[in-house]
Amino acid sequence: GIDIISKNISILILTAFISTLLILSLSGLTLHREIQVSSFSFVIAIDASRSMEATDILPSRIEAAKETASSFVDSLPAGTKIGLVSFSGNALIKSDLTDDKLMTKQSIQEISISSLGGTDLHEAVLTSTNLLLNEEAKSVILLSDGQINIGTIENVISYANQNDVVVHTIGIGTEQGGQTSYGMSKIDEDSLKAIAYNTKGQYFKAENKDQLSNSFNEITQLKLGKVSLQLFPYLLLVAL
Repeated sequence: GIDIISKNISILILTAFISTLLILSLSGLTLHREIQVSSFSFVIAIDASRSMEATDILPSRIEAAKETASSFVDSLPAGTKIGLVSFSGNALIKSDLTDDKLMTKQSIQEISISSLGGTDLHEAVLTSTNLLLNEEAKSVILLSDGQINIGTIENVISYANQNDVVVHTIGIGTEQGGQTSYGMSKIDEDSLKAIAYNTKGQYFKAENKDQLSNSFNEITQLKLGKVSLQLFPYLLLVAL
């Protein structure tokens, strides 16, 4: 003899409305949007796996990456914060966020081919993102030949988006490939394109030093950043 659903339409609508708000609150609803930003803080992540010793970009992929990364640091406005990460089978912080260009450039030149096997893009993005956690506008520039063999692309994208980080990727190498100590190494663009596209960044292909330099120059012109607004506290308040 008990009515499960009220016959009072007003109460029924109000109950449904409150239930919806509670469900959305418990889900942790967050609004992500793009904004115009005046300046970014950057972390440059350079692939130091063995495939980067390939010579299809002279003198080698890694040396070309280091040279153009140093030029990029020089081109940034004074006061811009820059961090540096190198990665292969794991990721190492070579330089914390700083506006000291000379120190950053020195750290870039100290990067060398790692003895650890693998290309862990997940760890590279995670480590780079952690360096940027307290910054307002965050951008990671990932230089790699894209041959991911540790971690998953889905986890990379998810972590970057959770922390409002824009990831620009630069695929360094040629489709024909280059000679390494273990054989030929070709560029794998799919992973790099997926990371950039799904984090609101851009993908650039660099088959020579000029294209590599142009990629960095274009990144400095990009002004769109990401911000998140957590809606669930407000929804819970309205529900109450």
